[in-house]
Amino acid sequence: MKEKDRGANLVLSFFGLEESDMDTVFQVGERIGLGPAKLRDILAHLQKVYAGPVGIEFKYISDQQRVNWLAREMELKFSNPVPLEKKKRILEKLNQGVMFEEFLHKKYVGQKRFSLEGGETTIPALDAIINVAADDEVQEVVIGMAHRGRLNILANIMGKTYEQIFSEFEGTAQVDQTMGSGDVKYHMGYGSQLTTANGKTIHLKLMPNPSHLEAVNPVVIGFARAKADALYTEYEKILPILIHGDASVAGQGIMYEVLQMSKLSGYYTGGTIHFVINNQIGFTTDFDEARSSDYCTSLAAAIQAPVFHVNGDDPEAVLKCAEIATRYRQEFNSDVFIDMVCYRKHGHNEGDDPKFTQPQLYGLIEKHPNPREVYVNFLLQNGEADAKEMAKEMEKKFWDDLQERLDEVKQKPLPYQYQQPELWWRNMRKASEQDFEQSPVTAISEETFTKVFDAMMKWPEDFKPLRKVEKIIQDKIKLFDSEQKLDWASGELMAYGSLLVDGKDVRMTGQDIRRGTFSHRHAVLRDENGRDYNRLSLIPGASGKYRIFNSLLSEYGVLGFEYGYSLANPNALVLWEAQFGDFVNGAQTMIDQFISAGEQKWNRMSGMVMLLPHGYEGQGPEHSSARLERFLQSCAELNMIITNITTSANFFHAMRRQVEWPFRKPLVNFSPKANLRHPGSYSAKSEFLNGGFREVIDDAAADKSKIKKYCSVAVKYILIWPNVKKKRVGMM
Repeated sequence: MKEKDRGANLVLSFFGLEESDMDTVFQVGERIGLGPAKLRDILAHLQKVYAGPVGIEFKYISDQQRVNWLAREMELKFSNPVPLEKKKRILEKLNQGVMFEEFLHKKYVGQKRFSLEGGETTIPALDAIINVAADDEVQEVVIGMAHRGRLNILANIMGKTYEQIFSEFEGTAQVDQTMGSGDVKYHMGYGSQLTTANGKTIHLKLMPNPSHLEAVNPVVIGFARAKADALYTEYEKILPILIHGDASVAGQGIMYEVLQMSKLSGYYTGGTIHFVINNQIGFTTDFDEARSSDYCTSLAAAIQAPVFHVNGDDPEAVLKCAEIATRYRQEFNSDVFIDMVCYRKHGHNEGDDPKFTQPQLYGLIEKHPNPREVYVNFLLQNGEADAKEMAKEMEKKFWDDLQERLDEVKQKPLPYQYQQPELWWRNMRKASEQDFEQSPVTAISEETFTKVFDAMMKWPEDFKPLRKVEKIIQDKIKLFDSEQKLDWASGELMAYGSLLVDGKDVRMTGQDIRRGTFSHRHAVLRDENGRDYNRLSLIPGASGKYRIFNSLLSEYGVLGFEYGYSLANPNALVLWEAQFGDFVNGAQTMIDQFISAGEQKWNRMSGMVMLLPHGYEGQGPEHSSARLERFLQSCAELNMIITNITTSANFFHAMRRQVEWPFRKPLVNFSPKANLRHPGSYSAKSEFLNGGFREVIDDAAADKSKIKKYCSVAVKYILIWPNVKKKRVGMM
């Protein structure tokens, strides 16, 4: 591997100084706690702080308050010795991390586990983050990560019992309890509730993840936002932590999308802690072939997030960085990065020979002691005479515990108290084929209809909508007054408004979503001064909230966020609308890895709604690629609902059905463009007050004996519900 010149600028000449200035006294020493001091003492102090085991990037931050805060933490406090109790805690967590990996390596030779070996200092780092966060009133931590170190974190941070983990290695785990229909053990999620070192109770969630690196990131952020909206009045109460690999954090575009969300009102979560397990290698690729940036974390500068680069062989420095990063997040509600530079003991997995591609690097790694051994030697050399005995005692106890648990001695799971959204989920059940033979009644009362209609067709007296938009709404009122009908947009808002009356929340995002891509929705009005007015915000007696946000220009990240949101709260209707249906191409990873497969892989239901407007309407091959058949091919095991709805009332019932069912299913609807204003899509008031979703709307004027071709929706019924007879299939 080639060394990079990162322009550290640590020589005296860069500052206009020379060796002859070393004994000159400078007042700047006051700023770093030395008082007036000689240059040599100032330089020695700064080298200890900034050129030792830690390098910190924050000069690009424009907020001087944040810069000063970070400078004080580093220059005035970082050199303070770690208290003895914290040293013991570090050694204990390192011991757990190292011995757990060694135990698995010996007992399950050759099995893939994507071990943390070489990066075990991650365990005391996460332990420190959680403890500091809990002391600052954080009540829940949501973690997202890929494979490496996942089992170790499940055991030694999340508190998953060793018995459960070992049963998965032995192949005796109950599939339907832990892994859905079949996913590997290092993809699984877990939830726990633990008591920290200082006696604080905190909820922990590790989100399940697919093989697609970094794809889980927006899911974690969306999940955290939903929990904040449902449970907490302050975003500081919930902390997202994303654990990255160095190659993936630099190489995956989803990272940029997630960072750009961090300060937007629709996606804000109070800041995320990003922890990079920097193996200095990705799969088999050296870093000089994996990125153009100086650091894998250089993207952090885009949102002015500070980065702590720290040596993973110095657990005390890692601990300090973790504590400072957590306090920074709580103080400034900003993202922050910890880049822990370490190594990967084995190849990409335990059966891969890394010397094929990195013979020199792995020649060094073979001789390198593990982080626990490094720390024990450090303690011995720095006055902790009983460190070796303490480590041996911990090792023996831990090894005996592991063997006992492998020998089926029961370990009690941590006590767990379900949160309110989790109780809502527990009241859900799995769907059966019989559930789809007929839809539930989703009609509303005339009182609710009138209440919602009147509210969405008027605005406060001091608000004057733009003239053109005002005319559009007046035309909708005239349509209703003259024909007792609602057009597509009014039927859609009627669905959302009626759910708010029922006490359900509605969250909707997408590009230009407030007005609608094709200027049909106008859910949020604007006046000449740019003021906003949400048309569903003043429905009398409505306790639900309608949250509608124009999204950043992202499909992959935004759809992942909304999917995560839908996982947290079954009582919210969560919708994402693509600007054009074919834009879903950019979000295909989320659909394949999470939306279509999440229930089968991880037993995680979602009622996520995807609205894909446009379709085949004469715009050529590019703008006709939200192809219905693509989604039908992904349907199996009742995993998704695919619709091509043509009337406003049927769309109304479809949306209400999403939260009326005693289970949750993702819904993909192929929304019209031309039909948004077509009189054939208008529905009579009576259709909103009676019945429910109509799976098939027949053409009363057609001569069925002459029909030679079924529409595309016919494929849906034949593929998904084979028990539906062909003669029922018609046009929807």
